[in-house]
Amino acid sequence: MTIDFGTDRRTNLIGSFWMVTAMAIFAAEDAFIKIVAETLPIAQILVIFGLSGAFLFAGVTLLRKESLFSIDVISRPMWFRVLFEIIGLLFYVLAITLTPLSSATVILQASPIVVVAGAALIFREKVGLKRWVAIFVGLLGVIIIIRPGTDNFSFLSIFAILGMLGFACRDLASRAAPASISTSILGLYGFLAVVVAGMLFSVWEAIPFLVPDFKTSIYLVGAVLAGVTAYSCLMKAMRTGEVSAVTPFRYSRLLFGIGLGVLLFNEEITFPMLIGCSFIVVSGLFILWQGKQVSMVK
Repeated sequence: MTIDFGTDRRTNLIGSFWMVTAMAIFAAEDAFIKIVAETLPIAQILVIFGLSGAFLFAGVTLLRKESLFSIDVISRPMWFRVLFEIIGLLFYVLAITLTPLSSATVILQASPIVVVAGAALIFREKVGLKRWVAIFVGLLGVIIIIRPGTDNFSFLSIFAILGMLGFACRDLASRAAPASISTSILGLYGFLAVVVAGMLFSVWEAIPFLVPDFKTSIYLVGAVLAGVTAYSCLMKAMRTGEVSAVTPFRYSRLLFGIGLGVLLFNEEITFPMLIGCSFIVVSGLFILWQGKQVSMVK
């Protein structure tokens, strides 16, 4: 068998490009939502965002001549995926609207580390001592960022942690979901979960929905288009290059998220945030590298 290393490098380069593009657009989506939250209730944002995204993914599904519903959609892993999608998005939206965008973005990057820990505990995947140490280092980075027990600690930062944990559990549930479910179907039901999250939060928030003005409507459209486009780019990235080569570029979201936080919202980058960010990125990259080494040995 002949391996075309030139082709591998080319596909990995293309996959990395799609990953960086996805992360940049995801950061823009977060910024749009943070801006809109200054005018509209958070629950209303979630409902509009979820309905719009579900409508677009339903259209894509129908264009592909796929069924919008199958028995696999109501399987147990899918129920868990929807539940954790609701938890993850609800708390992450609260985090980016009530706390600095830069810190919420950094904490979110610990999600892949939690996924590895969860895979070891739930799916009995072999992790090894080195990767367990890296996991604890990454989680230590989160603690350094939020600084519990100090005067700089904000209880609102818990929202970012809960959002991160929700997304990590969602990814774990996705791994257990039936392979027959396409990415467009996952996107459809993921956005429907956002609608449910918005309706539930509207009961607690108890703020009437408002009619958005023209400027706010433009930002809402931007958030929806950014969310759908970023999701599509992410799927394109994961299906183009090798996972081990493409996944590290997820951390480029840090640069875009922090940059937008500084430029648009005048946020300050603190030394503890930089240290914690370094811990998360280094541990995440180490875990990926160790996983690749183990697969090469096998």
